Amino acid sequence: MRAFVWRRAAAIAKKEVFHILRDPFTMAVALVLPVLMIVVYGISMKFDVKNVAIAVCDFDRTQDSRRLMETFGSSGYFRIHRVVSPAAALADVSSERDRAAMIIPPNFQRDLIGGRGARVQILVDGTDNSTVGPVVGYVSTIQNIASSRLAHFDMSGPYEVRTRFLFNPELSSAWFVIPGLFGVIMSILLILLTALTVAREWENGSMELLLSTPVQPLEIITGKIAPYTVLSIIAILLIYGIARAVFHVPFVGNLGVFALGCFIFMVTYLSIGILISVTTRNQVVAMQLAQMAGMMPSTLLSGFIFPISSMPLVFRYLTAVLPARWYIMISRDTFLKGSSFLDLGVAFMSMTAFCLFMIALAVRRFKKDIEP
Repeated sequence: MRAFVWRRAAAIAKKEVFHILRDPFTMAVALVLPVLMIVVYGISMKFDVKNVAIAVCDFDRTQDSRRLMETFGSSGYFRIHRVVSPAAALADVSSERDRAAMIIPPNFQRDLIGGRGARVQILVDGTDNSTVGPVVGYVSTIQNIASSRLAHFDMSGPYEVRTRFLFNPELSSAWFVIPGLFGVIMSILLILLTALTVAREWENGSMELLLSTPVQPLEIITGKIAPYTVLSIIAILLIYGIARAVFHVPFVGNLGVFALGCFIFMVTYLSIGILISVTTRNQVVAMQLAQMAGMMPSTLLSGFIFPISSMPLVFRYLTAVLPARWYIMISRDTFLKGSSFLDLGVAFMSMTAFCLFMIALAVRRFKKDIEP
């Protein structure tokens, strides 16, 4: 087997650069798509539920019942909508005009003053699981606040519990979503770029000309990947700048650790794109496979939205071989926790192993193509 020659790889990379410069679609995908995705997803994806519409039916109409409603309304989490009957409240919840309903029964203030245990009924729309949990949590917290305001006796206990949220004190959705979006955007972008490039060569007939020369598969892959690596670095810098300047996401970690994680992730997914491209030799099929290999695992099985610890055991094991899972961990931990290279050792080893495996597989598949 002939030795690897950097000059031949550089010539292929130069040829690929000319293709990119003549193709506005590639430039748009590489530089415009990441910006659009992070802006749209960063603004639209909100996990903190606020201004929940709640229908309130107050049968008591006393000072204490009004104070209870004011406590819910002034919290910032609920928007009070008064109705005249429980049937009207249920109708509003059924029509999704309101997400919850609160029924304050008659004699609420009298039972409260008499110490007989005043009761209030809360009805929550259970069809949307994404809001049920936060709404129930808000109700529990506001209930404690309301109890201290409405009680006519001393409710002070022997101790006080104070909660402090680490790494994301305000529980900002942007701080959680944006670092994870690095993995989602880059996995889609990287596979899509390289999956199309070699398939386009096969469709245009230029790959046969390239393979007729004494060029090694690894040289072709290196030359093909190099320009897209540069484009990907520019895209990551754009995403990083938007995350810091527009969404004000803090970065408390080491930039070198984050950059190393980005580089390994880039090479891994560019290699996957090359593998798809040399296997399909068709741009339409390559694009479909790129979306399946890039979008689905990075959004559903990477921990970007759904916690991996909550998944069934078989899927938890499956995510261990997905580079997107480890890259999102590196991104979030370096952004918010300031984790070091040693703290993220398992993630780096897992990504590196998968990266080397994909490079070897792409080279092996390419080798089969050039042999008669």
